Amino acid sequence: MPKLKTKSGVKKRFKLTATGLLKHGVAGKRHRLMSHNAKYIRQNRGTEVLDKADTGRVKLWAPYGLN
Repeated sequence: MPKLKTKSGVKKRFKLTATGLLKHGVAGKRHRLMSHNAKYIRQNRGTEVLDKADTGRVKLWAPYGLN
């Protein structure tokens, strides 16, 4: 059986926590930030944990886990 490949976009966008959850960066922080208020920018700083409904799909794309 050949090795399975990890999707290259998943390697770049997600990190695995010690408990098996997936962290990801928050969307909407790249450009056109003048149209967002300061509260939006402040609350979307850093990373968030991926929703449980989406975690199974992303883990299929990374069959051997993420470093």
